[in-house]
Amino acid sequence: MLTPPVKSGPRFDNFIQSDKVRVIDENGENLGVMYTSEAIEQAAEVGLNLVEVSPNADPPVCKFLDVGKYRYEAQKKANAARKTQKTQEIKEIKMRPNIDTHDYDVKMRNVNKFLLEGDKVKITLRFRGREMSHQELGMNLLKRVQEDVAEIAKIEAYPRLEGRQMLMVLSPK
Repeated sequence: MLTPPVKSGPRFDNFIQSDKVRVIDENGENLGVMYTSEAIEQAAEVGLNLVEVSPNADPPVCKFLDVGKYRYEAQKKANAARKTQKTQEIKEIKMRPNIDTHDYDVKMRNVNKFLLEGDKVKITLRFRGREMSHQELGMNLLKRVQEDVAEIAKIEAYPRLEGRQMLMVLSPK
């Protein structure tokens, strides 16, 4: 026996599985609970389909609608929701423990810009050679960064050492 392909979207007409449904006509008026076959016939008389809009209700709620138009509008609504959603990226700023003041200012300008755009910022402090023996310089630098962005950002991950790098993650308030 061949099974029909699974349809995406709401069930309509003969695909509705319950015996009785609560029916709402094309004008939004409640017609009450009736047999599914009777409701399908009434929808056909008006030239529309019986579409299941709330399948989890007891009994399921169905409406007289044009299925194609209903699917099209649902797809448009989903696309609009996808467009407006903002994905949060993690931007990375790399520094060295003995960074010059001008370089630090440029990096901090970028950190502020990223935070104001709503992105998270990962600050990576890379130690080379003998700098590893002066980790307190790195901690002081990260504390300075923390103080400079205190009013626009909160610390998501406090400074921690991973190998030869010290990491800290900031997120916008």
